[in-house]
Amino acid sequence: MNLFILTHQVILVTDGKTGIGHRSLKNSLETWDQRESSGEDKFPLPFKFPCKLHIMVISNPNDPDLKSSFPLFEKLIEMNGQGGEVCVPDNALTLQSVEAMFTRLQEKYFKPYNGILRCGNFKCSIQLFPPPDPYNVVEEFEEVHQEVGSCLEILGFVDIADVASPQALSRHLVLPLPSKELKAADNDSENKKEEEESTQEDGKIPSFTVLLHGSLKVEGMVALAHVAENWYGILYSWADSKKKSNLMLSLLEPGPEPVSWIGNIKNLAPISDFVEPPYGEDDNKTPFPIRPAEKHSYAQSCVVWIKPSGLQADIQKVLRHARKLPEKHQQFYKELNRLRRAALSFGFHDLFEAMASMLDRECTMLPGSAHPDAALQLTHAANVLRSEMATDIAQVILPLRTNFNQDTT
Repeated sequence: MNLFILTHQVILVTDGKTGIGHRSLKNSLETWDQRESSGEDKFPLPFKFPCKLHIMVISNPNDPDLKSSFPLFEKLIEMNGQGGEVCVPDNALTLQSVEAMFTRLQEKYFKPYNGILRCGNFKCSIQLFPPPDPYNVVEEFEEVHQEVGSCLEILGFVDIADVASPQALSRHLVLPLPSKELKAADNDSENKKEEEESTQEDGKIPSFTVLLHGSLKVEGMVALAHVAENWYGILYSWADSKKKSNLMLSLLEPGPEPVSWIGNIKNLAPISDFVEPPYGEDDNKTPFPIRPAEKHSYAQSCVVWIKPSGLQADIQKVLRHARKLPEKHQQFYKELNRLRRAALSFGFHDLFEAMASMLDRECTMLPGSAHPDAALQLTHAANVLRSEMATDIAQVILPLRTNFNQDTT
């Protein structure tokens, strides 16, 4: 088996044989959850990075062994949890059937997006990298299937401060499409010298993407683009370093209100269309009043437990402070209350008993030279976690008042 890792894709090329005995694929799938979480024995799936897994089987489709190994390959894709498919040749195993199998994969998952960016009378052939994926979502009463159209039309321009940072499905680099790619069929008959001259001419031809990128960067604005029916995106200048910036496209959630504080996109219009200022004479008034006035900091300690590693990190933080009591007295109770509030928000009440058991264990493992207040605080915190008070969101776990911390507030 050979692995090829591409952008958001992993291709596994195999002859269809899954092996026998202890190291077989069947045995590995049956015992994958019993392996160590790290080291050479760790099962490679799911991958640590988001990607689709494609398994290319170079085998005769009528091979009896393939019928038994096919469900195992599908199980690998299911374990990765990011999609993909198992591909086999359509006909007997020949060079032509294998080439056709890889061609189908390339056309489905690796076909570049070539389209047109239009703004009034300006237009430019562009390429999006990586190519945008189709939007497929099952809602309560319908299934939504949409694809980005071949023409991206700019509807208008909005200040960056008004758009802020809306939720986006994906981000794509917008590149001007060279003229030699647009006329690939004609270039087949040209010689090498003519191709070099064409490449030099491409650098001298004005590009609308360059004009748009420079304008958005200088004016501090974004361009609102219509990418498909009832689907919008924003074009903006994004810098990956202090010296280099690029034109980017962020695809928003399909629908008429992808940015909640702006409202319905179809209701937007230039201020010049109004006889009187739509928001009164106060020029400093926020154009979109739905957006909250306060500025939320991204540095706020918002607890999110998507993966087990996030929960483990928060628990370890509490235990690290517990081992340094009473010096880390304040930090210990701060992190403990933060963990408790998050558990209540998620309805994860079983965490209280588990956390109390860990604090009891830390108490028994204290060295003989430990401060007496450490054992008292750990026992106190464990008892509170086991009490009814722990499930009351309005309550806060306070430190135990002892003779050792009478001066502590």
